[in-house]
Amino acid sequence: MRISEGVRRKADRDMTNSCLYKSPIGVLCIVEENGKITKLHLQREEDCNGTVQEGKKLAAVLREACTQLDEYFQGKRKQFELPLSYAGTDFQQRVWDELQKIPYGETRSYEEIAMQAGNSKAQRAVGQANNRNPIMIVIPCHRVIHKSGDISGYACGIEAKRYLLELEKRCIVRCAGLATIIPSGQN
Repeated sequence: MRISEGVRRKADRDMTNSCLYKSPIGVLCIVEENGKITKLHLQREEDCNGTVQEGKKLAAVLREACTQLDEYFQGKRKQFELPLSYAGTDFQQRVWDELQKIPYGETRSYEEIAMQAGNSKAQRAVGQANNRNPIMIVIPCHRVIHKSGDISGYACGIEAKRYLLELEKRCIVRCAGLATIIPSGQN
């Protein structure tokens, strides 16, 4: 659910638009530039005073991001299909690319992501890249946990991470319950 939108001109040719989205984990700020999502993060509404305006026409990519977030939180969307643009070090970008490969409802350890990103000893760097993830939920850093199963280490707080993991787990279980098994020879 979109609650407001803001517009900020960075340069004559670049326009940055943003909107606030009320989610079950709190208010999310979504930012787009040149038709691509550049940021999605948890935001306190009071932090946006003066920078987010009410009643503006919502950019198409922001409208689509809100629609896809609605579907995600309703358990109807397992994968986001949004144009993204994010800046970071080469390693951070490799980590963020690997995060997008983690299937919905599954988790990976920091060690696994470090290996997939090309440096098996960079587990702490994976944690730092997760902490700097500019597009939470869409780039699912919440799906990275410790090898022991501990879910600590989420920039938006453990409760938000737990909520997202449980949401995906519930949806996987619910969808699995809808499957019909057809005995062999009866199809």
